[in-house]
Amino acid sequence: MNITPATLTRGAAVATALSGLIYIIIQFFHPADEAASLTTQTWVTVHSLSFGMAVLGLVGVTGLYLRQVRQFGLLGLVGYAMFGLFFILQSAFVFAEAFIAPLVAADAPQFAEDFVGLFGRNPAETDLGLLAALPLIGAVVYTVGAILFGVAVLRARVLSRGAGILLIAAAAVTPLAGALLPHPLERMAAIPMGLALIWLGYSLWSDQRTSAAQSIRTAHGSALDHTTVF
Repeated sequence: MNITPATLTRGAAVATALSGLIYIIIQFFHPADEAASLTTQTWVTVHSLSFGMAVLGLVGVTGLYLRQVRQFGLLGLVGYAMFGLFFILQSAFVFAEAFIAPLVAADAPQFAEDFVGLFGRNPAETDLGLLAALPLIGAVVYTVGAILFGVAVLRARVLSRGAGILLIAAAAVTPLAGALLPHPLERMAAIPMGLALIWLGYSLWSDQRTSAAQSIRTAHGSALDHTTVF
């Protein structure tokens, strides 16, 4: 297969949409963040999917950024760096949740429960060191990064403005959901974010098809212009 910028862009579009779809689906099956869940297949499955979501999300937002890099400017670069960092942190954390926490649960059940309960707002009884700051760091790069990225999408006027607005709204509602709702319901704030990613992926795919069609028409027109008539 011939790897071209267009091929990579379409791949990024698919990655973005799949990331959003997985992000929505896992919220309905996510088990409780407690040690008892670590031995279940559901726990491993959900967090394996979460790892895939984070990797696909990083690939996706990178493709979105590169498509609009000239229009994004410094604001877009900061938004991309922060939003991309969220996916990096997410991938590392859910990998540990899926494959490391279950291994230590038998020997250190309290540590395992405190670790997996970090984002469930469960008070830790063991010293987690710098890991204790992870929820705050994750919330900042997720919320601020997505808002800045969405604003950059609006300013760039390359992809769907509606998708950019939804991304901003989804990010802004997340801290409100965390402050007002219990954790199981707070998870539902991920749904608008997932929809925003799906929309952005579709917009990037559509933009690529439009650009390809325009290139074909331009090339065809140039060929006609250079044709010698006898």
